[in-house]
Amino acid sequence: MKSKKRTIFVFIILILLAGIAFISNICIGNVEISPQDVFKVLFSRTGDEKIHVIITSIRLPRSAMTFFLGGALAVSGFLLQTYFSNPIAGPYILGISSGAKMMVALILVTVVGKTGYSSNLLLVLAAFSGALLATGFIIMISKVVRNMATLLAAGIMVGYICSAVTDFLIAFADDSDIVNLHSWSQGSFSGADMNGVTYSAIIVGVSFIAVMLLSKALDAFRLGETYAKSMGVNIKACRILIIMLSSILSACVTAFAGPISFIGIAVPFLVREVLKSSKPLILIPASFLAGSVFCMASDLLARQLFAPTEINISAVTSLFGAPIVIIMIIKNRHYRN
Repeated sequence: MKSKKRTIFVFIILILLAGIAFISNICIGNVEISPQDVFKVLFSRTGDEKIHVIITSIRLPRSAMTFFLGGALAVSGFLLQTYFSNPIAGPYILGISSGAKMMVALILVTVVGKTGYSSNLLLVLAAFSGALLATGFIIMISKVVRNMATLLAAGIMVGYICSAVTDFLIAFADDSDIVNLHSWSQGSFSGADMNGVTYSAIIVGVSFIAVMLLSKALDAFRLGETYAKSMGVNIKACRILIIMLSSILSACVTAFAGPISFIGIAVPFLVREVLKSSKPLILIPASFLAGSVFCMASDLLARQLFAPTEINISAVTSLFGAPIVIIMIIKNRHYRN
């Protein structure tokens, strides 16, 4: 009963924080907008034309994008931590985000830069193929290396290799492409539009439902393969689904906003600590909401800390996420061996 009350309380707080963060991202900026004006524009279609343009063309798409993609990163991290049975596993640490970044950079330079043709679907497919490529390397290494610390180090090396290839691509890109690539490769939601929001909402929404349907199998999977088999779980199919869904979620983030660090690691850990639960059915939606709040708050700080200059969001997520990871490592010392 106490656990149930805790869960309900945490979810209420997360929903309230998500609402506050979403409205704050729309209201706060170089032009201050009151919540009343926001509601007028969104629900009654009235109000000042300038404010209407700022909200509907700039701030609303950006807020919606940070909501969906922040949640996607957290769920992706949760899936990877379940797969590798390691709380430090995440799309950024394991080099998956770097693999996605490499393929998107390749498409931006070779296709978009040369032909001028670009589409959100093309970028998502490129990011997905890069994420899958990096994940494939990590899985191959995991079959040979059982030590988790070594596996994580291998993931970091894969990330470095992908980042090096990306740097080579940037070096040979046109000047106009370099500016866009540099801004994107640091992680930013500044280019968000409603078209991108629609794509990300569909991809993240469908993936989230699939992850929720997989929650029962994940619950058995985390207790060990032997137990999962005894419960009738198809281990091979479960592993493939975990990797595919994690790659899709992290690839969607990289395609639309660039690589964003630490949300995929820190948020699932914090959610577990707060809820005192290991049940995927609870942790998956909680991680999504917490990831959304973390991402929206970080994006707001990235915009406002040194306004009008905007810093990249990874600088903010690293500032708050890295100490959480250090605490996580200290609490889980047994993962070093």
